[in-house]
Amino acid sequence: MLPATSAARQEFRIPPTRLPQLAEIQNKENHQMQSAETAKQESGFKVLTQAQVASFWENGFLVVGKVLEDDLIQEMRAEYDEEFALGRSGDRPVRNLAVFEDDHDHDDEGEQEMLQFMQISEHNVQFHKLIYHQGILDIIEDVIGPNIQLFHNQGLYKPPHHGGPIFWHQDNAYWRCLPPNLVSCWLTLDDVDLHNGAMQFIPGSHLRPMIHDQAQGSDVLLDMGKLVDDNEAVVGDLPAGGITLHHCQTLHRTAPNTTDRQRRALAIHFMTPGTKSARTGETIPVNFSHPMLRMRF
Repeated sequence: MLPATSAARQEFRIPPTRLPQLAEIQNKENHQMQSAETAKQESGFKVLTQAQVASFWENGFLVVGKVLEDDLIQEMRAEYDEEFALGRSGDRPVRNLAVFEDDHDHDDEGEQEMLQFMQISEHNVQFHKLIYHQGILDIIEDVIGPNIQLFHNQGLYKPPHHGGPIFWHQDNAYWRCLPPNLVSCWLTLDDVDLHNGAMQFIPGSHLRPMIHDQAQGSDVLLDMGKLVDDNEAVVGDLPAGGITLHHCQTLHRTAPNTTDRQRRALAIHFMTPGTKSARTGETIPVNFSHPMLRMRF
């Protein structure tokens, strides 16, 4: 009888007649991988394919998928929860977008919450690091080029069961930036779908004129439901650590979170240097709030 080790080797030995077939399969797989990598290099893109970039500019959005590693997701969840806990206690600039500023008759108990934390990166070093995440910046570079400046960023939290909606809107109706080519990266720290507040987009809406204006004297989001066909909406389901991209004039919304799951999201808004405010006509400066995140000469 053969020793156990020899028997094991004999049991898993590949028949000689199969070796040429396996070698052919491996060579074919290697060739396909090399061809895909060569095509990406020739296209000049770092992460996205040429088809993905074309889809973004045609539709005004792109569901990219997971970009953060699990360890980083866990770390950012802990930081996120701590920052929003501080916001609830009044130690951070958090506001509830589900309640209009002039609504003094609302009932705090059981009310819907859509909590917004503007410039969260200025309050937390881990979120400050996140806006420089090289994998995300590589994706943004594929879309807007190698010179990338931060417009702003925000944490957007929908709690379980009573997370409020965000109505259909176009970001640049509020920002008023020129040229209107800003790109937003919407990143989730939780698995998201339609029922807990995944992003929804209207394909091609960035190519239409802006169809709503800001309410005079207010920056609340306007409900454009009567002007949008919900049947056109595309839902951007994502795993935790996943991102979508959207153009600043793409119509988008998020539904209420009626599930028992959290929806912890972060939006990072990118622009190219030289972008101007249409309100003032002045170029948005490079400073602490609007740093250069990447520049190539």
